[in-house]
Amino acid sequence: MAEVKEELKYTKDHEWILQTDNLVKIGISDYAQENLGDIVFVEMPEVGDEISQGDSVATIESVKAVSDVYAPVSGKVIEVNDEIANSPEIINKEPYEGGWICVIDTQNSSAPQELMNSKQYEEYLQTLE
Repeated sequence: MAEVKEELKYTKDHEWILQTDNLVKIGISDYAQENLGDIVFVEMPEVGDEISQGDSVATIESVKAVSDVYAPVSGKVIEVNDEIANSPEIINKEPYEGGWICVIDTQNSSAPQELMNSKQYEEYLQTLE
């Protein structure tokens, strides 16, 4: 069973967010990295990019597939994780700690309603098995 962190919110596309006020850190879930397999490249957004909810914010390439990471929120990219640009396999090892992709300033402190809490996400994952 994939690890699901209680403090995070999740999308049906397997992105996670950690929101602190109007700043949102984004990554992909343990389930997503398991299904992708060995990650070999991540195309990152640029600091300063304006992102709309639902836009592709990054592209992850694995030995099996290429997959978009969709922005669960709208806002401006204020930080990117340079570590995974140089060592994309970090996402496989620690998708929630060192494997985050970027931080978006949403200018808004409310998270989108369609995001799932950890319990809802675990239930959703069971429907996929």
